[in-house]
Amino acid sequence: MAYKDPENTILLETTKGNVVIELYPDLAPEHVNRIKELAREGAYDGVVFHRVIDGFMAQTGDVKFGKKGGASFNPTRAGMGGSDKPDLKAEFSNANHGRGACSMARAQNPNSANSQFFICFDDAGFLNRQYTVWGQVIEGMDNVDKIKRGEPVQDPDSIVSMRVAADVE
Repeated sequence: MAYKDPENTILLETTKGNVVIELYPDLAPEHVNRIKELAREGAYDGVVFHRVIDGFMAQTGDVKFGKKGGASFNPTRAGMGGSDKPDLKAEFSNANHGRGACSMARAQNPNSANSQFFICFDDAGFLNRQYTVWGQVIEGMDNVDKIKRGEPVQDPDSIVSMRVAADVE
């Protein structure tokens, strides 16, 4: 399939089906670079959706404790880890956290985003200008809707693979 900007398109294969995400390098250049860097390393492959709240969002991306088969995989700690890369400085914008928005998770410190991210199921405008939006689901939102809910999720769905489209085509 041809995408308008393969270098800024993520192909996300989940246990529920495929999802295509358009990246926003103009809005959040450092966050987009991190997502692509981790995707290219295969860091997200096997990572579970550890926190999935109906009507709100599906969170994943804990490449330390949430990676099935990983050295530090621990379902009870999934959501507490990140990558070994430094945390990112916030790149907040006026982008809306609407349905399909992809945004970085973080701790209380605004500059603590690292590898975890979430995809909004519905409008979550109350998050605007507090979390960094780095992309938008352009295909496969129906598959995101199928991800198993829970806090924490029992026997969670996961990312099978996450790739930059330019590397696949």
